[in-house]
Amino acid sequence: MNRILNSALCCLLLAAPLLGQAAPQTLYSESFRHGSTRITEESFEVKLNSQNAVYHERIKDARGADRYVLSILSLGPVGDTKITSWQVKLADLHHSIYDNILLASQSPAIDPTTNLWWLTPGRYAAISINSRRIIRVDGFYVVLQVKGYHFTPPDSPYLDSMTVDVQFTNTDPRGGKNP
Repeated sequence: MNRILNSALCCLLLAAPLLGQAAPQTLYSESFRHGSTRITEESFEVKLNSQNAVYHERIKDARGADRYVLSILSLGPVGDTKITSWQVKLADLHHSIYDNILLASQSPAIDPTTNLWWLTPGRYAAISINSRRIIRVDGFYVVLQVKGYHFTPPDSPYLDSMTVDVQFTNTDPRGGKNP
């Protein structure tokens, strides 16, 4: 009987650290753009901080030509240098009228839960910062996953760093289907 209790206790102790570790929620949205353009697939990690608060990366189409520009820009109180969040934008180099084709609609979104491109870790954020965000644009997908962030000081709303994994893929990351 003691051997059974000891085994059960060991199993509970080993499983205890896993109880609070749920997989991040996956959220999906579609851009207002529904074309057939495909891209050169790639993945990369972006490390942002108060000294390097802006990031730009050219994204190539399937033929290898520059087609889009991914930008990650800091946001904060107007007239202040402090950062409260970052926003991700994808601009189409062939259609300069669209400065962010990650939007679900061309008009400003009323529902903040469709703003998967807005990376805000605040306590009252509409979308959990740990969520895996998948946005379909034309014939490809953009996947965003915040891997880490830090407030300075720790109890303030001001960020001093954030790490974001970015993936561009032609295959639906939710189930491996092509668009």
